[in-house]
Amino acid sequence: MKGLTGAYVPGGSPLHRLPAGVKLAGLAVCCTVLLLLRPPAALAAAAAVVAALYAVSGVGAAAAWAQVRPVRWFALALFGMQLVVADLSGAVSSTLRVVLAIALAGLVTLTTRTSDLMAFLERCLAPARFAGLDPFRLSLLLSLTLRSVPVVAELATRVREAQRARGVERSPRAFAVPLVVGALRHADALGEALAARGLDD
Repeated sequence: MKGLTGAYVPGGSPLHRLPAGVKLAGLAVCCTVLLLLRPPAALAAAAAVVAALYAVSGVGAAAAWAQVRPVRWFALALFGMQLVVADLSGAVSSTLRVVLAIALAGLVTLTTRTSDLMAFLERCLAPARFAGLDPFRLSLLLSLTLRSVPVVAELATRVREAQRARGVERSPRAFAVPLVVGALRHADALGEALAARGLDD
């Protein structure tokens, strides 16, 4: 399931050894702090901390870049929109918050096995049994949903690059059709993998 539900990079760093629950709680705290930080200088310091965490994790520069690469155009568009409605400082701060939050979330998936993440979510969702729901399937659904976000974002990036190569970057149809087809193919492949493991019902 690793190739379909997570981007875990094996390692023995302190971040790898932390329990999944601790990392998710830390992610929630860090994202809250990012929302409270206002000056660009403070967010630049936060970016240095995130870079240091990636260095400690030892996942490598390629894996680190892969976490933010799919949202680079979104970040650029967000910066442009914020620059219109706010000043330069506000645009930089807003864009940095989003990019850093995504980078931190990516770091959690890079250093946490999908099985550990699902086990933690399953424990948290245990009370759902009283409502007739299966905590395991709920945790699997949440894990797949989280993993699908970067997958679709990466697919959108590839479609956009293909558009530019063909000179049709201004065509909404040339973007939407391949994106939808690619997303459906990914969903079909995921469904087949789940069915092969007896999780199709």
